[in-house]
Amino acid sequence: MSDYKRILVTAALPYANGPVHIGHMAGVYVPADIYVRYQRAQKRDIKFVCGSDEHGVPITIRAMKEGVTPQQIVDKYHAIIKDSFEQMGISFDIYSRTSNKVHHETAAAFFKKLYDDGLFEEKETEQYYDEKTKTFLADRYIIGTCPVCANPNAYGDQCEKCGSSLSPEQLINPRSALSDAVPVKKKTKHWYFPLQDYEVWLKEWLIDGHKEWKNNVYGQCKSWLDKGLQSRAMTRDSSWGIKVPLPNAEGKVLYVWFDAPIGYISATKELTDKWADYWCKEDTKLVHFIGKDNIVFHCIIFPAMLKAHGNFVLPDNVPANEFLNIEGEKVSTSRNWAVWVDEYLKDFPGCEDVLRYVLCANAPETKDNDFTWKDFQDRNNSELASIFGNFLNRTWVLMHKLCNSKVPKLHEDILDDEDRWIMKEIESSKLKVESLIEEYKFRDALFEVIDLSRKGNQYMQKKEPWKKVSSDKAQATSPENQKIIDNSLHLCLQLTANLAILINPFLPNTAKKMLYMMKVVDKILDWKNAGKLKLLSVGYSLRPPELLFRKIEDDEIKAQIEKLKSGLVKPQDTSDKKQETKKMENKSEIVYDDFAKLDLRVGTVSACEKVEKADKLLKLTIDLDTETRTIVSGIALHYKAEEMVGKQVVVVTNLAPRKMKGIESQGMILTAEDKDGKLRLLKPEETVSPGSSVS
Repeated sequence: MSDYKRILVTAALPYANGPVHIGHMAGVYVPADIYVRYQRAQKRDIKFVCGSDEHGVPITIRAMKEGVTPQQIVDKYHAIIKDSFEQMGISFDIYSRTSNKVHHETAAAFFKKLYDDGLFEEKETEQYYDEKTKTFLADRYIIGTCPVCANPNAYGDQCEKCGSSLSPEQLINPRSALSDAVPVKKKTKHWYFPLQDYEVWLKEWLIDGHKEWKNNVYGQCKSWLDKGLQSRAMTRDSSWGIKVPLPNAEGKVLYVWFDAPIGYISATKELTDKWADYWCKEDTKLVHFIGKDNIVFHCIIFPAMLKAHGNFVLPDNVPANEFLNIEGEKVSTSRNWAVWVDEYLKDFPGCEDVLRYVLCANAPETKDNDFTWKDFQDRNNSELASIFGNFLNRTWVLMHKLCNSKVPKLHEDILDDEDRWIMKEIESSKLKVESLIEEYKFRDALFEVIDLSRKGNQYMQKKEPWKKVSSDKAQATSPENQKIIDNSLHLCLQLTANLAILINPFLPNTAKKMLYMMKVVDKILDWKNAGKLKLLSVGYSLRPPELLFRKIEDDEIKAQIEKLKSGLVKPQDTSDKKQETKKMENKSEIVYDDFAKLDLRVGTVSACEKVEKADKLLKLTIDLDTETRTIVSGIALHYKAEEMVGKQVVVVTNLAPRKMKGIESQGMILTAEDKDGKLRLLKPEETVSPGSSVS
């Protein structure tokens, strides 16, 4: 750290198209938070930035599935993700979002700078186009069979099953994610960033200059560079995203992987007026925490962008982790094979640190690892509760029982080999843990902390202070034995104070509980105090013990396994495009008065048109006799605008208005979805007068 005055840590921006799962936590956010909390304890100048990535294709796909706007999707999931991070103790200095104005301005200005410098190649190419929905298909809108592992549902940019990076041209039997139609090629214009122009520099900077990076990161980058780089399009055809800031770019937005990493810069701008110190001064240490699927973007593309722009620092390290599987299978959000963090927090209240512990202890630092609920239970019960928590509890109980609830004196004149051994272990623990954290070996660092508590248990077992108490209640314990009791418990208490410091980056809530029991302020958690043997003053009274960790029962684990398996969504039969019949979801029971609040009326569609740049939306003008309403409905994939005119529909007329694509929708028309996923209008059996009430 001697060469740096400040540290900037970024964590990969999660897509705001769904909650975060434990794979995200293990791969990115828990290790990043451990590193940041440790650096803060070192009193170093450090900023920790992140935010929701709200412009990716997964956002628009989720919006289409739910029949709402992309903005509604990102608003919903940004809040869920932010809350999950806060409850899990992920201590960002700022958690922003790429829909913020400052980000749009920053990303657009970055693009314009490269454009004005003449760095982009303007090309007209043929790209996949869905004739059914009249839409150019971004990579993620194209699904097909993976040429590497034969996964029939691989995306046009990546196969989530085997992790291979792909292009749409590599997919076998490609189809549109919007309509399932076979896409065709159509000409379109885009701006390409010439990565090949930075190949020589990247090899010198990365391959020659960062051999200390993790093998998985270094190896993947070297493989890409050995194959040779090519120009990559930095714009897309879409209505959702940051508009390309050029006069001849109607309907074009910035490619999400151009836009998203700039989110680190814009978030820092929101955080501090001195943002340029963290991005533009060479004495800044920039560290990106990511998963292995983001390595190329953070180690090749983004650094090349920064180099092209000029004036920005480059990453000092990119400690990417591998993937965390669940119960022997790869995480699949589409199949709902995941442990969602927001659900975990509801199922295990107060156990945030338990999950942090398990995800760090089993972190996929060098290879894919597996999370199982049985291992989760075993690590909590056998390590956290029975080793770490047990040592603290035994120490506190004996201190209250044998030392009048106060920190006893250390009698140096009778120190023995066991005493000197544990003192040495306490003093050396600081160097062991900090060295491993600085090397991004968080799993090993956590082991050292738990091992110190294990050694504390061993030391106490050897000293057996409870056996030094006089068995004759009428006779006081001898001075020699009282000294042995004092020494053993004094050292155990000093060890406990050290454990609070060392465990704080990993389990912050646990450290807070320990401070409360010790009746000390959080200043004791400063890293300079680690390894010291006089943290708790002699004669200082301490609070009664509290259990740090509860045992997790078998029935809780069984319930989680059943929940995981019962929520699994089976893949569709792609051979004949048959879909599984959806299970009926029983909603909460209501009383008649609740239903009576709805004002349902029959209306006649007098006009209808497609909403511009919205694949699923139709704008309907509906005659309700005494008034005419404008309603926006997500039925465009099931009904053509011209065939809607003259149809009668059932309208919820007292629904609060909301804007969709800038149009105020003044109600809702009712539809039903059949087993094939087709939407059907609900309408009267015979034609009735517009405005007729439905009851």
